[in-house]
Amino acid sequence: MNKPAIIMLLAATLLSPLARAQSSLVGFVKTAQTEATVMVDGVATRAQPGMPLRTGFVVKTGSEGSLGVTLQDNTLLSFGPNTEFVIDEYLYAPSKGDLKLWATLTKGTMQYVSGIIAKLKPESVQVKTPAGIIGVRGTRFLARVDEAPQSVKLAEATP
Repeated sequence: MNKPAIIMLLAATLLSPLARAQSSLVGFVKTAQTEATVMVDGVATRAQPGMPLRTGFVVKTGSEGSLGVTLQDNTLLSFGPNTEFVIDEYLYAPSKGDLKLWATLTKGTMQYVSGIIAKLKPESVQVKTPAGIIGVRGTRFLARVDEAPQSVKLAEATP
């Protein structure tokens, strides 16, 4: 094998994990107040505006914390105190029809304002909670998951 071919093969091998990591980018932290962290593989990092978010990252706020997130499709998520949230699956390739936002709200409060995924393919958006699954059909909702007993309070609003 000639030298340029070896270099190309090596570059492709090294760049493929990077390309896979880039494809899982879902959005960015827009605002973070006091006790707000992003957990990656069990390691907590203080949330900062501009911090990239990927599938599987756990967003957490403490008793004085709040956090705002903007996803690639312009979905807006706001989290209040004592919240734990994760984006389980996210696909945003509208030209291919690949649209999906599946997330889990384990505890706390969240305000959701829909982006392009919910507008183009509303059945592809769901938020799981300990008590059930919220299917997003409106453009905006608020959810609160109490730690004990397990309950979910949902208020849906339209603009």
